[in-house]
Amino acid sequence: MKILHYINQFFANIGGEEMADVPMTVREGVVGPGLAMQALLEEGNEIVATVICGDNYFVDHTDQVSRQLEEIIKDCGAELIIAGPAFFAGRYGMACGGVCKIAWDMGIPAVSGMYEENPGRELYQKYGFIFPTDNNARGMKKAAQAMTAFVNRYAQGGEEIYDYKKQGYFRRGIRKNIWREHVGAHRAVDMLLDKIAGRPFETELEMTSFSRVTPSAAVKDLSRAKIALISTCGAVPEGNPDKIESHAATRWAVYHVEDYQGPEMLHSIVAHGGCTPTFGYHNGNRMMPVDAMVELEKQGFIGTFNKDIYVTVGNSMPVARAAKFGEEIARSLKDSGVEGAILTSA
Repeated sequence: MKILHYINQFFANIGGEEMADVPMTVREGVVGPGLAMQALLEEGNEIVATVICGDNYFVDHTDQVSRQLEEIIKDCGAELIIAGPAFFAGRYGMACGGVCKIAWDMGIPAVSGMYEENPGRELYQKYGFIFPTDNNARGMKKAAQAMTAFVNRYAQGGEEIYDYKKQGYFRRGIRKNIWREHVGAHRAVDMLLDKIAGRPFETELEMTSFSRVTPSAAVKDLSRAKIALISTCGAVPEGNPDKIESHAATRWAVYHVEDYQGPEMLHSIVAHGGCTPTFGYHNGNRMMPVDAMVELEKQGFIGTFNKDIYVTVGNSMPVARAAKFGEEIARSLKDSGVEGAILTSA
């Protein structure tokens, strides 16, 4: 099969966030992770070209890049698309998912790889065979092996490639009419009896489960309330004293306004690795509005501004860890007598 590979500016070795607006280009042959993938592909399956596009550019120019990608696919005669893998990079995942959707619309199969919590996986899993990956590029070898092994099997054909449990990709949610020995009501009763008896059974319709959070009561009187700032943008004092990671952060910290040399926030840098941090350096108010909170306190709009600021990095953070951080921060806020908090993000 002739294969077209899509990657972003980072994996093409063009640059990081500062190059996220690079327009879509195409290069012959393999680039970046495509080198490892080509080595794993069986004879006859070849990456004939690599499409490169900045993460921001793809999202900001969706219609334009869609038309451009369609022409590239036609010109190189691609029979299958590989996108990524994107791991836990949100914008990259959205772009890879968008590539899968374009391929789907053209009747061409697409294969990608994403961390389970990547938003691109949830939005676009119907349109491609998306394999689970680690949450960062350290899992590149494993991801490449899973994706290319499937491409090899797909090239050989057979109905089993559409069995997501056997093949290992995320459930796509595509329903098909098939014949069964018993009607649905009969099968449902059989499952119920198996459940009651403690026997193993398998549902035919997996349901997504969502956690529910009960909203807090509104602050009764802001003019008397103590209000705090929480931020996932990673604006930390110069030197990043607690070494908060730029992605998949494993810790949060509390910094007093004076740790940033006062409300002007001149002694600040940005640890966040999922945005362009330049404008937040030595002006932390662009990431979290300490100056505005001080002014609201002076005006009497709020009672007291809590001078301790809660900071972490939300980039690529698993939901379970975010929930744990939230519970810990909430307890600390409550112990400090805080009645309300404003959360800012990058």
